[in-house]
Amino acid sequence: MPDKGNLLELCRLGDVPPGTARRVDLGAQSYAVFNLDGRLFVTQNDCTHGAGSLGDSFIDGEEVECEFHGGRFHIPSGKPTLPPCIDPLETWEAVVVGDTICIDPAAGRTADKE
Repeated sequence: MPDKGNLLELCRLGDVPPGTARRVDLGAQSYAVFNLDGRLFVTQNDCTHGAGSLGDSFIDGEEVECEFHGGRFHIPSGKPTLPPCIDPLETWEAVVVGDTICIDPAAGRTADKE
């Protein structure tokens, strides 16, 4: 089991059943936690195009459709897949410690635009 060390606790595994997402607000930062059939992913919650919350948006396969303008992102990579979204999301590796989903907040990454 990994040590929590510098990891930031986001939520419990049971809070994000398979096929769902959850918005997690921690201070000024907001994250979207996704469970795609047992595979966990974490992205920034705020859409890069507008005021949409991705943790509250529709999931279709490995994509999330922003509730604001209907643009889409590939959840595992953060890459935009449907306009009007053109800028990628920041993503973090989900780390499970016990029954808690965590991230290393300093290890966020952003995919290149295609």
